[in-house]
Amino acid sequence: MQQEDLDLDTLRRKYQLERDKRLTADGAGTYTLLKGKLEERYGADPWAPSSRSRKPVSWDLEALIVGGGFAGMFAGGMMRKHGVAARDLCIVEGAADFGGTWYWNRYPGLSCDTESYCYLPLLEETGYVPKEKYSFGPELLEHSQRVGRHFALYERALFQTRVIEAIWDEERARWIAKTNRGDELRARYLWLCGGATNRPKLPGTPGIADFRGHSFHTMRWDYQYTGGGPMGHMVNLKEKRVGVVGTGCTAIQCIPPLGEWAKELYVFQRTPSPVNVRGNRPTDPDWASKLKPGWQLHRMENFLSILSGAPQEEDLVADGWTQKFKDVRHYKASTAPDTPAEVLERVDFELMQEVRTRVDELVQDPETAEALKPWYGLLCKRLTFHDSYLQTFNRPNVTLVDTKGRGIERITENGIVANGREYGLDCIIYATGFDISSGLTASLEFEPQGEGGANLAQRWAREFTTLHGLLISGFPNMFFIGGLQGALATTRTYDISVQTEHCARIVEHCRANGIAKFSVTPEAERNWQAELAARRLDLQQYFQDCTPSYFNGDGKYGPVWDYFYGGGPVEYRTVLEKWRKDKLDKDLSLERR
Repeated sequence: MQQEDLDLDTLRRKYQLERDKRLTADGAGTYTLLKGKLEERYGADPWAPSSRSRKPVSWDLEALIVGGGFAGMFAGGMMRKHGVAARDLCIVEGAADFGGTWYWNRYPGLSCDTESYCYLPLLEETGYVPKEKYSFGPELLEHSQRVGRHFALYERALFQTRVIEAIWDEERARWIAKTNRGDELRARYLWLCGGATNRPKLPGTPGIADFRGHSFHTMRWDYQYTGGGPMGHMVNLKEKRVGVVGTGCTAIQCIPPLGEWAKELYVFQRTPSPVNVRGNRPTDPDWASKLKPGWQLHRMENFLSILSGAPQEEDLVADGWTQKFKDVRHYKASTAPDTPAEVLERVDFELMQEVRTRVDELVQDPETAEALKPWYGLLCKRLTFHDSYLQTFNRPNVTLVDTKGRGIERITENGIVANGREYGLDCIIYATGFDISSGLTASLEFEPQGEGGANLAQRWAREFTTLHGLLISGFPNMFFIGGLQGALATTRTYDISVQTEHCARIVEHCRANGIAKFSVTPEAERNWQAELAARRLDLQQYFQDCTPSYFNGDGKYGPVWDYFYGGGPVEYRTVLEKWRKDKLDKDLSLERR
């Protein structure tokens, strides 16, 4: 599309109309968390049906790591790299193995949506190169296990176990933790690495418990019912009428194999996702053989720098992410409208128009194609990439039920009611995402108690401050990985690797200098709040104009970017490095005992 072809006023009105539909629709943006009978029905672990019996343990440790996903594995790996023995580390994880979101999510078609050479953790350390540009679910889980073996993290891992209490003992300068298995763990350092992508959520729709057919969440896929496995072949669905609720990243991936195998597939859509070209391909063995030390960090930072707007001599990743953001930079350099905001608005319109044009090119039925077009800004919802999702709606057995922003109305004994019509179903699959809104400590399922018995949630309710998003005054020898006030990158493994490396170096400094306790000063936290404010990205108006999504609290809150360092993830790493060199001994209260 040529720039002059854009009717900006018409596009603005269309975006506003679509946004308002979703803000005023009954039930839009409401979800049900898993509790009680819903927890029993939708939250059980299908990959480890029975809990492994074991005796309680009583261990003295250098570090207790809560969470066995990528953050916990990075924490363990970095501690091992910086001199901590495997027997002095313990990872407590509620699942039956490492992997986090890649343990729980095993739905058909599952793959990472950022390049695997950037996304998979600790590739150089483990000597592994992914099989494809975008790894599928089984490889992601296998690599998680590889990391666990490489760093001997299995040696003292406690799986199918939850920490229920962690209290700072000032006299012993230790965190005393107890678990639901009766364990007592006494650790010098406490790492909180519980991610937000391990708790499924359901739509807040009346009647969820009434359905008499079969139902499950994509995070707990039921292959006993569907047949097949992560790569498809769901032969048990050949005579089944299946309904999928949701059209986000998960649905984009699982709907094509469902469309291939189900007798009838109904896709219930509240808001369409932007679907770009994926272009997956096998790894070139010649390229892999020539990789030099430091290649993964270099590739990550090249990718993230392009997304942050920093010019790079070469685009190493060259995918849909980098192309879209390079287009923004090119357009800014080649045009001169009145304001930078107008530049960004125009290029945003153009890029999203390309997405909508692709729908017309691939979807045969005009009405279905129109319903699949996203009418909102580029950053309003997470970009998705797939080469067969849109074409799935050309199958005669696949029906798109577009609710025009209202969402499904209710669930009955026999199926789903949408747009005033009941759709009879044998199976309902909820592709409704994760609970990321219940609070920063919700995924931990316990509240750490710091100095003087201070409760972390109460502390943050009173004053939400941190240093670098990692250290919290009043909570000595504790690290909070992957939370707010750090950096936010498309490749979250980069953020986590930077943060865990930084924290492991703090531990290394303390161990080398005989320091038994460190605590961040309130002044250092205040200084970081000031730096966050100075580097804040002013995206408030942009996200207020967005369709509801978790990026803006379903239209109720400010943009998620408000809570992260605005200088970008690569600059954030240099900030941490400089702090370790110049301010560590100033900003931390260090005690030798």
